[in-house]
Amino acid sequence: MLHTPHPPTPRPRTRSRRRLRAAALLASAVSVCLVAASAPPTPLGVGDRLFPQLGNPGYDVTAYDLSFTYSGSNSAPLKAVTTIDARTTADLDRLNLDFAHGKVDSVEVDGEPAAFATAGEDLVVTPEDALDEGEWTRITVRHSSDPVYPEDRQGGWVRTADGLAMANQADVAHLVFPCNDHPSDKARFTFHITAPDGLTAVANGLPTGVDRTGGSTTWTYRSGHPMATELAQVSIGRSTVLHRAGPHGLPVRDVVPTKHRAALEPWLEKTPDQIAWMERKVGRYPFETYGLLMADATTGFELETQTLSLFERELFTEPAYPKWYVESIMVHELAHQWFGNSVSPGTWSDLWLNEGHATWYEALYAEETADKPMAARMKAAYGASDRWRTAGGPPAAPKPPKNGSKTGIFRSNVYDGAALVLYALRQEIGRTAFEGLERAWIARNQDGTATTADFVRLASESSGRDLGGFFQAWLYGEKPRRCPATRTGSRLRPGRRPPRLPGRHTGNKPVTRRPVPCDHLRDGAVPAPGISPAARTLYTVSRRVCRAHRSAAT
Repeated sequence: MLHTPHPPTPRPRTRSRRRLRAAALLASAVSVCLVAASAPPTPLGVGDRLFPQLGNPGYDVTAYDLSFTYSGSNSAPLKAVTTIDARTTADLDRLNLDFAHGKVDSVEVDGEPAAFATAGEDLVVTPEDALDEGEWTRITVRHSSDPVYPEDRQGGWVRTADGLAMANQADVAHLVFPCNDHPSDKARFTFHITAPDGLTAVANGLPTGVDRTGGSTTWTYRSGHPMATELAQVSIGRSTVLHRAGPHGLPVRDVVPTKHRAALEPWLEKTPDQIAWMERKVGRYPFETYGLLMADATTGFELETQTLSLFERELFTEPAYPKWYVESIMVHELAHQWFGNSVSPGTWSDLWLNEGHATWYEALYAEETADKPMAARMKAAYGASDRWRTAGGPPAAPKPPKNGSKTGIFRSNVYDGAALVLYALRQEIGRTAFEGLERAWIARNQDGTATTADFVRLASESSGRDLGGFFQAWLYGEKPRRCPATRTGSRLRPGRRPPRLPGRHTGNKPVTRRPVPCDHLRDGAVPAPGISPAARTLYTVSRRVCRAHRSAAT
């Protein structure tokens, strides 16, 4: 665990040094000051290629403290107070917060009333005293948070059968609470949720207190690690919280609709083993707790909200979904706790690092536990890759979403299309180097943000090769490179062909004492000559060929 120190509590400031300097020049600059003071508030952004208006320059948020009061109706606005601790990175006369779809009652900066106005989807705050670069400041906004959205705009609140949950990805956390709504600015979160007795509230992190007074209950939760705004989770409903132990005593807590508890518990019991499986692949689980939040709602997606992944209840209770598929989706969201949550994207164009890795481990889990060949899935992805890139852009340069569509960037090119890039990378540098890269990526960037350029540099460093051309083609090209080689982990010198694996097909039963499983001979999108892509097919080969294969493979 990496402890993030609490920022010092802001103290009432004396007049800003810049204001004192400005006062000395006031007589000669009255007209300039009047023009500046009358400048209308304007929306800002950090210039993200896909969401240019998201985020705001000039400060770094270190902590959010969110208070929500729920009336018991999921169609009524919640009363809310958002407190933001931040450190300025520039001199600021104003600061912008991302916020829309809520009524602002008041704003304070360091305990003093501040003027505010809206501009686009920004809340523009003008403190009484300007802020100097390097100052700690605290902004408190009293506002409403409305869970009902117009038909043409998706929001962050999800209305469930018995309450609410959150799904803020990618660009709608600011429709729930004021924030710097970009994954590059991560912060610690504290939640206070007040709801009528009989309901249960949960949020990211661990519980730190429960207060019952006058027919209502207030729950407090605190995250132990920095978190992007899109990963915030608050759920309110008639729920049961289930507790179990994960690897090395990790607290695992699941939140389920009480009436569906019996049907869901067998699925939830799988989580500790899935965490252990992921830890064997990429290292220790990065947060203080984990669990599943089963929402009684139809969302059309599952979401990796930090420490508490959001799932549709129907995924587990409808017979249409096979067991292996559901389990692999559980692993997909679990993998995001490492890839996307602990290591967050520096920009939304880096989304492939989140979804590609989650899809990779989803597919790898299905291969290892349900005999669903990774190679077959990657072969299908390669066949569809041209179409995906035309529709959505290459994995690291996705096309911008349509206005009002928060899921518009979540296309196949950043899921299986990005997993195919990782598959090709494993073929290119070998299994051992690839697995070392995965662990190093998490260890180096834990609790932070990272970009595609960072991944390319680390991959080149880990493999001892310049992989710039490889990634340029696979991540940015209009078409992917030629389909990956057929055997993972080859240590053959560049340009040398892998040994041909002659033999006669013997079906699923060996006819000699030297059977060789097909997936030991090939692990790629295109089978080796004469080798069927069907998983677990057995072939009879000579001892000489087996020795040659072992000497060439990792």
